[in-house]
This record gives sequence, C-alpha cells and structure tokens, in this order.
Amino acid sequence: MSYMDVYKSWLDSEYIDDGTKAELKAIESNAKEIEDRFYKDLEFGTGGLRGVIGAGTNRLNIYTVRKATQGLANFIISEGGQDKGVAIAFDSRHMSPEFSKEAALCLNANGIKTYRFDTLRPTPELSFALRELGCIAGIVITASHNPPEYNGYKVYWEDGAQITAPKDKQIITEVNKVTDLSQVKTMTEAEAAAKGLYHIIGQEIDDRYIAALKTQIIHPEYIEKAADEIKIVYTPLHGTGNLPVRRVLKELGFKHVYVVPEQELPDGDFPTVGYPNPEDPKAFTLALNLAKEIDADIVLATDPDADRLGVYVKDTATGEYVSFTGNMSGMVIAHYILSQRKENHTLPDNGALVKTIVTTNMADALAKDFDVKLIEVLTGFKYIGEQIKFFEQQHNYEYVFGLEESYGCLVGTHARDKDAVVAVMALCEVAAYCKSNDKTLWNQMVEIYEKYGYYKEDLKSITLKGIDGVEKIQAIMEGLRKNPVKAFGTFKVLKMRDYKTNEVLDMTGGEISETGLPTSNVLYYELESDAWCCARPSGTEPKIKFYMGVKGESLKDADDKLKALTEALLFQIGE
Repeated sequence: MSYMDVYKSWLDSEYIDDGTKAELKAIESNAKEIEDRFYKDLEFGTGGLRGVIGAGTNRLNIYTVRKATQGLANFIISEGGQDKGVAIAFDSRHMSPEFSKEAALCLNANGIKTYRFDTLRPTPELSFALRELGCIAGIVITASHNPPEYNGYKVYWEDGAQITAPKDKQIITEVNKVTDLSQVKTMTEAEAAAKGLYHIIGQEIDDRYIAALKTQIIHPEYIEKAADEIKIVYTPLHGTGNLPVRRVLKELGFKHVYVVPEQELPDGDFPTVGYPNPEDPKAFTLALNLAKEIDADIVLATDPDADRLGVYVKDTATGEYVSFTGNMSGMVIAHYILSQRKENHTLPDNGALVKTIVTTNMADALAKDFDVKLIEVLTGFKYIGEQIKFFEQQHNYEYVFGLEESYGCLVGTHARDKDAVVAVMALCEVAAYCKSNDKTLWNQMVEIYEKYGYYKEDLKSITLKGIDGVEKIQAIMEGLRKNPVKAFGTFKVLKMRDYKTNEVLDMTGGEISETGLPTSNVLYYELESDAWCCARPSGTEPKIKFYMGVKGESLKDADDKLKALTEALLFQIGE
C-alpha cells in the first residue's frame, strides 16, 4: 500500500479512536505531512522506539506503542518469562504516563505481570527496579534529552541493561510480525488488577535505590568535613531527577543545595530550555545565574530521565564557571575512584574500566597508570552494561567504572545503565575531597591534565530529516568507505576501523584485521599523536554524528589541534 492508502485505512478503521482521526483529518490537504507520517512504520530499533508524538505509523502514539509491546509480549512468552513480569517507568514528557499504561495493559492482556511506577522516575531506577523485582524485562517511556515534541520507548532485559544481541534482533523480528493493529491485545486496568497482573510500585523501590547508591561512597569523612562549606546549584531541567538527587545529597549531609526554582517541577513543554540537554550550554543559563548570585562551587544539571549529567565548576582564580564535558566529569570521577580505592587497598587486581569507542583516550592512560583493564565497546551505554553481565558470568574482571562521552557514567553495579543520580553523588564527594584539600574541582581537572596530557574532544551533528536525509547520510558513509581517507588535514590516518565490515585497515602496511566488536555502521580513524575521529549515523535521531579527539601539550594547544581536525573532517565530507 502507498502512504496515502495507509492514511485512508487509519481514517476508515474502527480500531482508531475519534481523536486520532480528527488529527489526521486536519492534515488531509497537506500531502507532504501525510507522507512523512505514513511513508514507513516507526522503526523499532535495537534500543526501542523514538519519534515525534502524533497520529500515524511513523509517529509515537498509543497504537505504535501497543504494536511494539505486543511484539515484546510475544517474545517474552516464547522465552517463558511471563510470570517474572515487566517493570515500567516513565518520565515527565507529554504522553509518558499514557504510553506507560498502554504498554502495561497490553502486556497484561497477554498474561504478563507488570510493575508500573506510580509517578515519574529516572531511567536508572528502572534498571535497578527490574533486577530488584526479578523481572524478565523493563520498559522506560522517555526520549531522554530530545526536544519536547519527541517521546520514546526503551526496552531492558533481565540483567538490567538495554537489549543487546541477539535479543534485540529477536524482539525486532517479533515486533515486525505485528502487521495489523487489530492483532494487538489490551484490557482495562480494573480487569488487569483483578487478575493480579497489574501492580503499582513506588516508595519501597525508591528507598532501596537510594540505599544502593550510598554504598558507593568511599570517604564519608570528606563529606562530613566539607558538607557545610560546599554550595551546590542543581537543576532537573523539568525532569525526573529533582526528588532522588535532592534526597541522596540531603541524606549524605550536604547542607547547601539550591534547586533552580523555574526548572524544579516536571513539565513536558520544557518551557525554560526547549532543548532539555545538559550538553547544551543554553540549558545552564538559569542555573549559572543562580550560581553567580550565591557564589556556588559546583553547578549540576540532569536531563529529563536523569541518566545524563552536565557540570560547571568555579575557577576561583578567574571567578568564572568552567564547563565540563562528559569526558571531563567522567575522568574526574574515574581518577578519584581509582586513586582512592588503590590507596585504601580496595581496587581489585582484575579491575576493569569500560568506555565506548568515542570516549576520551585519557581513559586509556588512566587505566594503564592504575593497572586496570581498559575495555572498549560500541557507542551506547547498553554495551557497558552488557560488560558487567559478562564479568559476572565469566568471572574474569570486576567492574570498577564505566563512561561514555555523551555525559553518562555508572558508579557501582546497582543499575546497568548510565545513572546521573549516582554521578551527582560521586562528583559531590570528589568536590568534598577537593574542598578538604584546599582545592577546587577545576584544580583537580588541571592536575589530571598535567599528569596524563591535555585530551580534548568534540562532536559535530548534522541533522538530515525525511527520506532525502536518510539517503544523504547513507551516501556520506558509503563515500567514506569507498574512498579511504589517508589524512584529515595534517593528521595522518594510521588505521581505519570499519565496524560494519568488521575490518581494521592498517593504512601504512595495508594489513587487515578484525575489530573484535559487534557489527555497527561506524567508521573510526586512528590518527597520529593520539588523535582520532569517527563517523556514526544516529540510531535514534535523523542525524549523522562526527566525533573527534586530540591530545595537546596545553589547553590552548589542544584547542588549536581540535579546531584544525574538526575543520579538516568537515571539509572532507563537504560541509
């Protein structure tokens, strides 16, 4: 069927509600809009669904949520996991409560128990909850840091991590088998509750989650010493972080935590930011204003589902607030954990530091210095979570810390996804340690730079929407594959890793070896002088992302090298 035929079938279907039909009737004269909504089904990818909220097969709505859930239900039943049940959480976005309930009731109609949070919760708490409850799977309704018109549907498996191979493909296959919306089962909440299938969870899981976080504190004495001296500004950016972040800091004893009042309450419109991403400096405008007013030491922001953490710290020498990238905050936390655990003899002999391929090479230097195993995985924190499972199964390594460049890290193994709540806690402990030793977090960062090198990274994203955008992204990747780049400006390519073909091409000798990682549409270039760059189409947004990193002799040298590499890369692809 053509997209117009599918559009008409929704208008004629008895299964589609009147409100959805009215939304579709309102666009009947806009062929381009109809095409965009119906030219394809919203793809259930390796992490789940993400898309614009609205009516249509290429939108997120109760019908596409039900379809995805029916496929998941069929897979769970095939695995014999229906009695274990599924935990479900949701964030502050529009339709998040409704989508989470639709998912629960679809699962219930298939005879699968559900444990749905009573109100919004952070994504990492879902990862924790499903393991605490012994569930076979978990669902989080969130679009993370995307603009307000988006929402998403993420699937987790019983180890607490987002689904990975082979289960991701197996679930996708089951979802794709649901070709008729009328195949989807559902029932009322009253019916589900009467059959003992629908359960509400809340405070008891919160208590266990916070208790698990607090076990990761290394030096409570530093916190006790500095808790009354440190001023912390925090913003949840209208998301889920407000209550758990404030609670854990309060219970640890931090006395001066100032929450940005305009951004405290959940709001799916994200009226003060628009783009609720702690990677975006604009998201910090209100927080920095408050920080300057009260002379804060540290400024923190979590994204709507509280798995990413953005950071600014005060440079007392200049009086200015310095932005930390995800790599920088991750390295400060990693260095603290490794150094302090080594000092108190709790660093395991078989410890492992896990990072993604686009995360700073400083992690490699740190791992070498503290004699822990450095393990590299594909982009996506689910692969870090998966490593924890492997460690537990194989008894070869013990997880010490994991991080990715996109402002995500995990201290401890209570969750198997990045956790901004525990990251806040850990960074505030490091701040207390610094305060107790008459220095700042910025001083600490500079000391790390001085010891390991001035590593600096950047990311350029190019948004290409619609059918034409998809084709252009494919053309860029194929062009890079067919014509291997020998140099980006003055940066000579040493090796090119093609994760799609599982080949590493040595550009100097011509030898070909394997990447050692699962296949993915990613090109990675190892460059001279510990520099690198990488091209990767986004799996959740209509974007192609270009990552780059350098090592400098000073901050200025690193800045200059990064600028030169970025310009050379963009020139290479014609941007």
